[in-house]
Amino acid sequence: MTPAKWTRPEQVVEALRRKWTSGRYLTAAANGHPFEPIGVPLKGPTAADTLHHYEQALAWAQSWAPGRHPHLRIQTKPIGGRNNLPSNTVPVRAWVDTRDLLWTLLDVTAEVELFHTLREQTAQHASDLARWMADHPMKVLAHAPAWHRLVRTACWIRDHTAEPVYLREIDIPGVDTKFIETNKAILAEFLDHVLPEGRIDTCAPKSDLVARYGFRAKPAYIRLRYLGDFPLPFSELTVRAQELSTRPPGVRTVFVLENEITYLSLPPVPDAIAILGSGYAAALLRHLTWLNDVGLYYWGDIDTHGFAILNQVRGLFPHTTSLLMDRTTLLSHEAHWGEEKTQAPDGLPHLTPEEAQLAQDLRNGTYRPHLRLEQERISIATIRSALT
Repeated sequence: MTPAKWTRPEQVVEALRRKWTSGRYLTAAANGHPFEPIGVPLKGPTAADTLHHYEQALAWAQSWAPGRHPHLRIQTKPIGGRNNLPSNTVPVRAWVDTRDLLWTLLDVTAEVELFHTLREQTAQHASDLARWMADHPMKVLAHAPAWHRLVRTACWIRDHTAEPVYLREIDIPGVDTKFIETNKAILAEFLDHVLPEGRIDTCAPKSDLVARYGFRAKPAYIRLRYLGDFPLPFSELTVRAQELSTRPPGVRTVFVLENEITYLSLPPVPDAIAILGSGYAAALLRHLTWLNDVGLYYWGDIDTHGFAILNQVRGLFPHTTSLLMDRTTLLSHEAHWGEEKTQAPDGLPHLTPEEAQLAQDLRNGTYRPHLRLEQERISIATIRSALT
């Protein structure tokens, strides 16, 4: 073994610090486990090394002199004394005998005291959180500056059992929606411990505080435009999706589009309205069960994402007819072809055979790799002909 591979004092401290960073030492202390002395083996010179590298071996042994390490107990053993080799005593293990010595060695006494203080204070308001803290001490220290606000937020949510509210309505000094969004990961861990099972939707991800913990969600809005000659003082509306639960009087046909300018420029169509999907058509349309009773047309881009949205819409409303999403339209607008940067996943069970084949050709690059035809590039004459 070369002198470069002999264990240096700073390497022992680094090894102990890595275990401290994992939280294992503080967890053991928080759970009341008795401290067991920690021994770190030392790689040092052999008897032959002391003969061939005497100066380096002496310097290494002196670096482990007990006086230099008041927080460590250095265990030694004799080496040599046989085969004409000189006898020497070398360090073989460094011991930490108490927790206080460990905290001092790692210079974390202040952090330990802070952790215990925060845990004692938390236990006064949320004993279950105090138990969680014992198993996640490093998360506690990482969030120490905001700890009391985080605990107050979790307790406020726990104690608020009235009707659901928006996150904005949490009323705690120093806490606002920005604070909640910034700390939603740690708050989710808190809430999973302080809330009863009935108030946690485990199907919703922890990143979605609103859905997982029963807050009021921002309503979905539907923007619709009247295409027919309806006796109304307006031609366009934006309404909450859940409030559009009944079919507007006189509507027999509905067109769903993804592009705003195409939506705005649609020509008149008797007894019809247009709905702007904006990429989320299926999420919006699920509220409108009356769409089962009208002629429903979906028109999206001719690309893999357009067919994926069509597949979602038809999964809700099987009678949905696609509009201008066919091979003839694609091939007749070659001058307007573009590129789809990322393609949607395969597996679209609700497409017709013709739609499915075209979607597969787009995915395979039959005409051109990553081919797409955006709906706003289709000629007005083609649109009018399709709507007539």
